[in-house]
Amino acid sequence: MAREKPEAAGDAEATPELSYREQLDFLNPIAQPLASRKLTRKLYKCIRKAAKHKQLRRGVKEVQKFINKGEKGITVLAGDTLPIDVYCHIPIMCEDRGLPYAYVPSKSDLGAAASSKRPTCVIMIKPHEDYQETYDECLEEVSALPMPL
Repeated sequence: MAREKPEAAGDAEATPELSYREQLDFLNPIAQPLASRKLTRKLYKCIRKAAKHKQLRRGVKEVQKFINKGEKGITVLAGDTLPIDVYCHIPIMCEDRGLPYAYVPSKSDLGAAASSKRPTCVIMIKPHEDYQETYDECLEEVSALPMPL
């Protein structure tokens, strides 16, 4: 029994529990612009690299504080967060300051990408020279997403 448990945990980390398509069923009505499957993978990759270099802002309170201070970066929001009142003001703050933002389908996958055991509903990726190429790719694609009306 004890031997089976670590293997199951390793499998859960390797693949998400739900596919991208299945995760779309749990989205909030405000989750626009939503990152495509390919862009979601790129954002998770960039988040993992940023977590290694401690270049992340995690959580509503911390992200909100640094947006107000004028920090630059890409804001990534989880589309399956309920209630939406918790973080519905973050996209408006980003638009006011000209910061790019995008929604991804799962807060648990977002937390896992940030090397956290807990689900996370908002993350800000700060630029850093060690992963600048990946960051620039993500920035370009997130900026190209159509903004909601």
